[in-house]
Amino acid sequence: MPPGTPFPDSPHPPHLLIAEDDAPLAELLRRGLQASRCTVDVVHDGESAFQAVRGAAYDLLILDLTLPKLNGLEVLRQLRPTQPSLPVLVITGRTQLEDRVMALDGGADDCMVKPFSFQEFAARTRALLRRNPATSGLRLRVGDLVLDREDLRVERSGKRIDLTPKEFLVLECLMTNAHHPVSRARLMEYVWKASYDGRTNLVDVYVKYVRDKVDGGFSTKLIRTIRSVGYVIEE
Repeated sequence: MPPGTPFPDSPHPPHLLIAEDDAPLAELLRRGLQASRCTVDVVHDGESAFQAVRGAAYDLLILDLTLPKLNGLEVLRQLRPTQPSLPVLVITGRTQLEDRVMALDGGADDCMVKPFSFQEFAARTRALLRRNPATSGLRLRVGDLVLDREDLRVERSGKRIDLTPKEFLVLECLMTNAHHPVSRARLMEYVWKASYDGRTNLVDVYVKYVRDKVDGGFSTKLIRTIRSVGYVIEE
């Protein structure tokens, strides 16, 4: 499948992180994935990769092994205890079988040796995204809250919750990333397709609208504010 073809198994743009210190290669992969309608962030060292994953909810991490500051294997070691379900595709220039085995045993879901074709890279990326229920499911559930992407319907404990289109997207973004913090910048990008401006409270206003409808009248509150980060939805 050539660059520019949408990822067919993901109803909404997946959010990917590329951790690669080869800037030209990172840019090439970023452009190809963005042409396939993915949202892509890029970092160039292991410490930045680890901090990025801690601060935002990603659908896939593309991780080079030979990163400065913190190598890819160390990123995996620190990442897996708190992010066991995040798909990780390792890309490496190391040709020894032992290196690929170490990456897979260390928590990677797949491994590719450079150089590789973008077509194969994109196919493996799609395969990993298909395994991730957050990006492939039409029905999202958090506790007794259910969001149906196909029917654009939201229910809690069997009770219909009426949301505006923007409110639906806010809730969808939170539920797609359930149990992981979602930044205001990510919500702004997902719902309004715009960069976040810290001077606006648009995101906070809409999260309040959604929270009032989703949590109002229920003893268990699902949506929480994470100070200086954003929001999270969890049981």
